Amino acid sequence: GEAHLKVILEAGELGTLERVREASDLAMEAGADFIKTSTGKVSPAATMEVTLVMLEAIRDYYWKTGVRIGMKPAGGIRTAKQAVHYLVMVRETLGKDWLTPDLFRFGASSLANDILMQIRKQKQGVYTNPEDVTKD
Repeated sequence: GEAHLKVILEAGELGTLERVREASDLAMEAGADFIKTSTGKVSPAATMEVTLVMLEAIRDYYWKTGVRIGMKPAGGIRTAKQAVHYLVMVRETLGKDWLTPDLFRFGASSLANDILMQIRKQKQGVYTNPEDVTKD
């Protein structure tokens, strides 16, 4: 029906990039609409290497089926600068069409704090104290 299936791979537990690829392929073949690196509670969580493998799996699945699968790296992305690296990787691997909330999201609550600090810097011209931003 209208429900969407998000599959969390917990990539840090899989051990190798080959297993991450296999798990990504299996999840999509089983009907996943979105695949996520991890819950963010197991280390390592989202890494550039794991995310790239998953993006390549999504790309290959799209080329094979024409179906767009979403991606969510979660855990370990703490700064806006790191997020930009991930956005560039998505753009270069899947194209600009994936740069939408329906197909790409960050699972990084601490990232929100850094983005707030970056916005304040743009307005005030200096970085504010990280303690001025909520921890929740």
